[in-house]
Amino acid sequence: MVRKNVAEILQNHVTFELEAIDRMYLNAYVPSLQTGGGFVYFVKTQLAARVPSTMMVAPMSQQFVAAIERYVALQGIDLVTFEKGQRKDDVAQTYLAKCEGEEGVLFVGKAQEKESVFRTEKRTDAQGVKYPWIIRSTAMPNHYYFYILDKDFGPLFIKFCSYFPYPAKLCLNGHEWLKRQLTQRAVPFEPLDNGIRSSEAPARVQRIADTLDVAKIDAVFRKWLRRLPHPFAPAHRAAGYRYQLSILQSEFALTQVLDRPLTGRCFFEEVIRENLDLGRPDQMQLIFDRRVSRRTPGRFRTRVLTEGVVPSLHVDYKKSKVKQYHKEGQALRTETTINDTYDFAIGRALRNLPALREIGFAANRRLLHVESL
Repeated sequence: MVRKNVAEILQNHVTFELEAIDRMYLNAYVPSLQTGGGFVYFVKTQLAARVPSTMMVAPMSQQFVAAIERYVALQGIDLVTFEKGQRKDDVAQTYLAKCEGEEGVLFVGKAQEKESVFRTEKRTDAQGVKYPWIIRSTAMPNHYYFYILDKDFGPLFIKFCSYFPYPAKLCLNGHEWLKRQLTQRAVPFEPLDNGIRSSEAPARVQRIADTLDVAKIDAVFRKWLRRLPHPFAPAHRAAGYRYQLSILQSEFALTQVLDRPLTGRCFFEEVIRENLDLGRPDQMQLIFDRRVSRRTPGRFRTRVLTEGVVPSLHVDYKKSKVKQYHKEGQALRTETTINDTYDFAIGRALRNLPALREIGFAANRRLLHVESL
């Protein structure tokens, strides 16, 4: 066999290529309820409390949980208590396989998880008079996972904490959204698990993938907020207590389908042999286009992991990373995962997605460029 180098493989043996947002994990929060002062203002103005205390929001929490239980009963769906160590995605796949409709709540899952909550602490002033003080603390409240099949986004879930101020999470997948957009537009394509393997209209597929934006993500979240039990009453929402989205984790993927499995094995043999120094600070500067100094936090390292006979390459930068692997023996997947937007001096608000997108896709391309060199 004639050994092929990385540059030759990327130039001559890629049959289909796609850049797309992959998984996104978003935080949903009410901005004015993130501090003790905001809590006090809420219970005074919305609950008419003379003395602010976390006891005042307990009825709200009870009503929210009761609304979830009523919703489950009325919709005729299962309320599943997740067992410790159980993979939630496996449970969701079981329900998804049995689903026959194009949209709806598959089931609701319940799990106890650690969360930051408000507590009332008794304090004493200089005259010895006790008074309540609102502090942040941690607890293990129940969280409710609404596993959903959306006609535009496919499988996703929204998770609510059952304690005030009821933080929520939204998890979705850009490739699943793309598959549904292609189907709705009658664009022929061959699917890949969590991706696209081929299409007779590759340029159109890429153009559609590029249209997944902040407005569409926010819209699907608002759509299901209107349909699901909501912890805040309409009067609270009218007063401005509404959820906003921020980015907890975002994955930006470049999928390059190769002409045959042997090509992929050749690629990884070359990459692993020649690029074990990718995690060095000087290489990180090239890949992420960021200055790296001795004061830059995080470990700079290259890891080669093997699952069965499939190797994957991992390069860490602060809390973010680039991962490269041979997907289903058919495609090279290069994927930048941003776990903290502040790694790149960008805020967490969802409106910053365009800037993160540019960083993530550029990092994928720079990694391939460095490997080619």
